[in-house]
Amino acid sequence: MTQVRFGDFVLDLATRELLRRGRPVHLSPKAYRLLTILVEDRPRALSKEDLQDRLWPETYVVEANLANIVGEIRAALGDDPRRPRYVRTVHGFGYAFQGPPGATAEAGAAGTVYRLIWKGGRATLAAGEHVLGRDAESSVVLDSPSVSRRHARIVITESQATVEDLGSKNGTLLNDQPVVAPQPLADGDRIRVGTVGLTFRILPSAASTQTAVSRDGVDP
Repeated sequence: MTQVRFGDFVLDLATRELLRRGRPVHLSPKAYRLLTILVEDRPRALSKEDLQDRLWPETYVVEANLANIVGEIRAALGDDPRRPRYVRTVHGFGYAFQGPPGATAEAGAAGTVYRLIWKGGRATLAAGEHVLGRDAESSVVLDSPSVSRRHARIVITESQATVEDLGSKNGTLLNDQPVVAPQPLADGDRIRVGTVGLTFRILPSAASTQTAVSRDGVDP
């Protein structure tokens, strides 16, 4: 992964630049480093202590320094802390990067794009863990009373993608079979979270901008 796209922005890890519609966005070195850490660890929340250790190793700093850098990033991204699109505050703990649906990581090892498609929505999944649930802070929010707040999880690595149930009330199905342990995912697999049906797609990056119809006949 050398670039991560989200909204109008591209974080280019090779050139160490944040671009908005192709134009550089100024960030201080610490702010760029923090944004890179949050993006690379997305969607996992990182504690304030962990972030402080990584930004200021072996140096004591007051907590306000971290908050100021987060504020700088939010200002650069036009992100409202009360309704964040990108940098989420985990109250009493730390921060996490949450790209909106469509945030993609490019130039991956296999040059592929992982996508979830369901009636009325779709999400592109970058490397990392993605919680599916009714909770507004889930990576993929599914607004259905049949879906638990933290229902299931999809994990994307360089070698594979897997799905697992998180002890949900109504269960998770993969190709009509209950998910009782982490299961590998293949292109076109059908996932059911509560009563919500989704299709998992693995697409070549060049095809990611083309219209694709899932095996369920759901238009992405």
